[in-house]
Amino acid sequence: MHPQKSYDSLTLKKHNLISRSEIKIRFSDTDALGIVWHGNFIKYFEDGREAFGAEHGLNYLQMYNDGYATPIIKSHCEHKMPLKYSETVVIETEFVATQAAKIHFRYKIFGNSGKSLSATGETIQVFLNKKGELHLNNPPYFENWKKKHGFLK
Repeated sequence: MHPQKSYDSLTLKKHNLISRSEIKIRFSDTDALGIVWHGNFIKYFEDGREAFGAEHGLNYLQMYNDGYATPIIKSHCEHKMPLKYSETVVIETEFVATQAAKIHFRYKIFGNSGKSLSATGETIQVFLNKKGELHLNNPPYFENWKKKHGFLK
């Protein structure tokens, strides 16, 4: 059985996979003014990746056990509105399909229980083998994952 593909009716472009998760802002994430310190947004991106992996079967531990590390080589965050202590935040994590041997995510962070866009960003990860060398091809686990979700034939 093949996974059902979702296409935009106007462009026939395959939609990327998206995961949405919620966190509550911890006191330790804020500064003296009760506003989330800017560096914590990168941690929220990681929370989003973890939720995405759990929902869509992209398992970093499996890749690691298969001999691959996936370090982040690029991270970018644009701040729009502050987040505050005890706020419920929605993290939207989108997998960006590419033929290359890399994992590319885009993020949107919504404050005010998902009502206000607080930040956007992206991360890119590559694959290193057990020797710490850059792996230029999709590792078997990731290639199979991409095929399962319709990103590779």
